[in-house]
Amino acid sequence: MKDATKDFERALRELESERYVLRLYTTGMTPRSMRAVESIKAICEEHLKGRYELEIIDIHEQPVLARGDQIIAAPTLIKRLPEPLRRLIGDLSDSERVLLGLDLRPVLEEQPAKDADEENN
Repeated sequence: MKDATKDFERALRELESERYVLRLYTTGMTPRSMRAVESIKAICEEHLKGRYELEIIDIHEQPVLARGDQIIAAPTLIKRLPEPLRRLIGDLSDSERVLLGLDLRPVLEEQPAKDADEENN
């Protein structure tokens, strides 16, 4: 049991030290783009403080980068690292959605409900 606990703690430390490389594509200084920038910066500071790199790219100023990443809509957030590569397109103000997309939140499962049922029996 001690080995399993040590393995879990080591895996948790590795996860917490992983560096995130993010690229946010926007369309200039539009209100929607500004909200996306503010939201992503806030989420990163709260959940990835000191272990993320965020590059903000205006697709009007750097269309070559947008074409290279096959951007079809903005705002688009790309998580380059850690793998797998992920894309979040559209409204980025829903922090739970963004955290799920960045693999920072586990998908909610029905397990807690089953545990509650077992306790009642």
